[in-house]
Amino acid sequence: MLTEPLAEAIAEAEKLVEAAPHIRSEQDLLEGYQYLAGGILATVHAAWATEKTHPTFIQGTGPYMKMGLDNPDTLYFGARINGDAEYVVTGRRGTTADLSFQVLSGNYTNANVPGSVTAFDDRELHIEDDGSFVVTFGPGPADGRTNHFTLAPDSSQLVVREVYSDWSQQRGTIRIDRVDRIGVPGDALTKEETEKRYARAGKALVSRVKTWLQFPEWFYLKLPVNTMTEPRLTPGGLATQFSSVGHYELTDDQAMIITVPKSDAPYQGFQLGSLWYISLDYTGHQTSLNNAQAQADPDGMIRMVVSERNPGVTNWIETVGHPRGYLQFRWQRTSREFTPADGPTVEVVNLDEVASKLPFHEQNKITSEDWTARIAARQAAVANRMLG
Repeated sequence: MLTEPLAEAIAEAEKLVEAAPHIRSEQDLLEGYQYLAGGILATVHAAWATEKTHPTFIQGTGPYMKMGLDNPDTLYFGARINGDAEYVVTGRRGTTADLSFQVLSGNYTNANVPGSVTAFDDRELHIEDDGSFVVTFGPGPADGRTNHFTLAPDSSQLVVREVYSDWSQQRGTIRIDRVDRIGVPGDALTKEETEKRYARAGKALVSRVKTWLQFPEWFYLKLPVNTMTEPRLTPGGLATQFSSVGHYELTDDQAMIITVPKSDAPYQGFQLGSLWYISLDYTGHQTSLNNAQAQADPDGMIRMVVSERNPGVTNWIETVGHPRGYLQFRWQRTSREFTPADGPTVEVVNLDEVASKLPFHEQNKITSEDWTARIAARQAAVANRMLG
């Protein structure tokens, strides 16, 4: 059977999910099966929608294909490339907070973080007044060419991130062509190629599950619980991103108050993640906030309350039945080094202490009607931005 490699890989991935060390409840396991379904969708799609001879940008993670602590504020696009070929990327800049490009060598695995060949944001590009741009990537030097970036021999992926603060901002467009294949049809499908694609999907699925179960061990779980790191350049080579990370464990009667300065960076975002290393439900719940969404206090600080039960404040971050999980700040499109003073402070208190711990509590309170309106706005924005 042509599909046998994929079927075997799905069975192997299911066993990996069922054996995950963090599982403590039926909800943990059911979310693992949901996570597995997203991985199957993503890897089968990638195996059939991407070709090195005729590359296209596809979304490898999204609301239903989550991985790698996906950022609710980001649309991710990736294309397979070769270091010895020439590519042209054309598009139109949207009105988002950031647009960044990264060339990777290799792939994420449970033993390796891929190298970053080059990484930059659109400040390094010449963009026309109407927002259009043309960027070239290839093995040769720029030799005076505008918007040209040299590929290393082992370049394997081109990743583009479109990052939103205001979720209602306008999406851009982007397309990639391999220069020597423009106007040339793709090869006819063969039995051998079909077998390869099913096998590729299966291999990618198992690797995806293994990788993102291992990744937090490197960067999160060795940290003291209920703390966050100082801002640091994000591992993986994103040129304009600093991050602060941690993991939490709270009871239903506890709350974590996170205080952070409202940044001068164009993008500042915070989110929770489950122990599957994926975002929590950010559509029907407020499990993330960025600098356009969060309420800032008169002293210039943003104070967020992470808890299961509703503390009645605008900056409530819902744990939605997850007593344990990951904490992540990102600052992007930065133009300076970030210091500990730019980062968060964390305090765990009893839920009934929250009001006394917030110096501007009266201004922080929110009515149930206004909260419902905030959730409705999130639902509409995700449908318009991510699914349309």
